[in-house]
Amino acid sequence: MSDVCPHLMSDARAAANGSKPGPDRNTRAVVLAGGRGARLAPFTSVLPKPLMPIGERAILELVVERLEAFGIADITFCVGYLSHLIRAVFESRENGHVRIRYVQEQYPMGTAGPLRLVEGLDDTFIVMNGDVLTDVDYTELLAYHRRQGNVLTIATHRRSIKIDYGVLRFDGNGDGLRIAGYDEKPEYVSSVSMGIYVFEPAALDYIAPNEAMDFPDLVQELLRAEQPVGAYRHDGLWFDIGRKDDYEQAVDAWSRATGLVTAPSLPAAEL
Repeated sequence: MSDVCPHLMSDARAAANGSKPGPDRNTRAVVLAGGRGARLAPFTSVLPKPLMPIGERAILELVVERLEAFGIADITFCVGYLSHLIRAVFESRENGHVRIRYVQEQYPMGTAGPLRLVEGLDDTFIVMNGDVLTDVDYTELLAYHRRQGNVLTIATHRRSIKIDYGVLRFDGNGDGLRIAGYDEKPEYVSSVSMGIYVFEPAALDYIAPNEAMDFPDLVQELLRAEQPVGAYRHDGLWFDIGRKDDYEQAVDAWSRATGLVTAPSLPAAEL
């Protein structure tokens, strides 16, 4: 794995070298790779989003190698749109010690629905989108989840959202609208889901079999049932490749990182 981006793999090497305990080799990961990637059209009209290139590698290849570096070698792809291309890539490459299985969606099942198709999820497992490039430490994420006693833990990142317009605030008193304030192109910071989750098998009971369901709906079901749902804050790198801006940033970060031989990472400020 010498051609894996140094920035994304530095702390994974630490786990592999034994400086901190990694996940159990039996820990499973489910990677959601069945979406159409409409936000990256027209590229995704001929290529599934998880196969979008980062340098000379597909993003899904980097996802798998990142998981393997942390000792997670039992991976299931939930596939749908253009799934034959994903199978072709991984059936023709060296997958190291990783075992890759496939679950085929016969119709769109949302982001949570496909989990009911995966057999044998009888212990703590990771679920993630197949288009996420991040330096999150899976060892720490799993340990945090277990310490907190959560049935579901959502990895989160603080994201700035800029409004490209002047935003008006009104005084609601009286019949007419009076301006109470004017904010020019304000920027708001929110904690957002990274598309990476740690599950306990009990959470699957809240997903109806053979029905479409998205993660926000699952979270609401768990909260209504008063099940413990927690958040793990990650302040490092995170690119949601489904967004054109993030994709371009990730490609740029990769092009600069691959030239580094001795430095283990890019300074965060440069990204």
